[in-house]
Amino acid sequence: MTVTAATTGAPAPSPEHPHLAVPPRNFKTPIVLSVLALLTFVVFGLLGDASDVTFRLSDANDAVPLAPLVVPSQLFCIVLGVLSLLLTAFAYVQAVRRRGVPLWVSLVVGAFFVVALFASVGAGNSVPVVFILTGAIGLSTAVIFGSLAGVIGERVGVANIAIEGQLLAGAFVSAVVASVTDSLFLGLIAAMIGGALVSMVLAVFSLRYVVDQIVVGVVLNVLVIGLTNFFYSAVLADNAETFNFPGTLPYLPIPLLSDIPVLGPVLFNQRITTYVMFLLVPTVWFVLFKTRWGLRIRAVGEHPLAADTVGINVNRTRFWTVTIAGTIAGFGGAALTLGSVGAFVREMSAGQGFIALAAVILGRWNPWLAAVAALLFGFSRNFRIWAGQIGSPIPADLIAMTPYVVTLIAVSVLVGRAVAPAAVGKPYIKE
Repeated sequence: MTVTAATTGAPAPSPEHPHLAVPPRNFKTPIVLSVLALLTFVVFGLLGDASDVTFRLSDANDAVPLAPLVVPSQLFCIVLGVLSLLLTAFAYVQAVRRRGVPLWVSLVVGAFFVVALFASVGAGNSVPVVFILTGAIGLSTAVIFGSLAGVIGERVGVANIAIEGQLLAGAFVSAVVASVTDSLFLGLIAAMIGGALVSMVLAVFSLRYVVDQIVVGVVLNVLVIGLTNFFYSAVLADNAETFNFPGTLPYLPIPLLSDIPVLGPVLFNQRITTYVMFLLVPTVWFVLFKTRWGLRIRAVGEHPLAADTVGINVNRTRFWTVTIAGTIAGFGGAALTLGSVGAFVREMSAGQGFIALAAVILGRWNPWLAAVAALLFGFSRNFRIWAGQIGSPIPADLIAMTPYVVTLIAVSVLVGRAVAPAAVGKPYIKE
């Protein structure tokens, strides 16, 4: 029997260049875009409410007040739906031609879907744009810290399943230390130490004792949940004023920049935890992809044997890199308490560590894209809050599902396309 590309499953050679393989057609992204475009055009547009929706861009007391934008909701969503369908058609053309769909196409269609969703639900009401954007950033801050920890850990070859535990440990320790010492700064430091300790346990069992990293991570998550619940019930619940009343970090508006319409209050009137997040995303990207240390980290995560051959201590590099990742996640836990609620609540991470892992995959192990994916989760959560405030006819339970449904849809787009570092989750034993 003659062995051909068809029998082996390999891509067929190009007619113009027989020696080059033609990539297979991939319609996964166009299909997902089709669903979003049809929802925008049909559900929010043709079947939507014809009432006007008001996009409120600023408040009356802002330095530069902007007039609200009033548009007919149904017509507005129809226009967005038509544009989304055109972009989806372009995506299908790219797939037929065996070309990848540009990332900006997915981002634009997704943005149109989100805007149409707010316009449809807010028909007859107003959409506070600044509140939506500010709330989305605030609700996604901890997830972004967790996703950065996941990117760093998996880039060095360790599957950081324990992000949930690191966030929760940071949240608990920051609240207790800040309450006892009456210092929010010491609470932030304690949060980083708490997250680092959890990651050290993960590193020791994974690297020294070669225990399965997934199992260790899951056990650590359960252990931290159990410990924090126990101490909350035994100590914090009856002594809240002493051990669980740290307060919140103040907002720090940047002069002049915070007065810029829309972007000013969103980007330049935030707490220190959010400013650190803004700085940390480009810093992590620069370190990973533009420095010698970052090259070593990626080499250890892709090909540890080759890294060992050139003199890099693989397990030592993994240990300290995972510890730094845990420090970042612990700081994200402080963003839940000192940067938001002002006290520790049982299991307040509420699965955000696992959402951070999904953001890592969705972001293709890139800090910038992982942060964007985490922001998507923040938008979804803030939509739930806003929809409840305006009395949306959508059932509350369905709204509560929104963040997780959006995350599943987003991750499904990249299944089979996002390739993890080659050595992630694989122990390295030097012979």
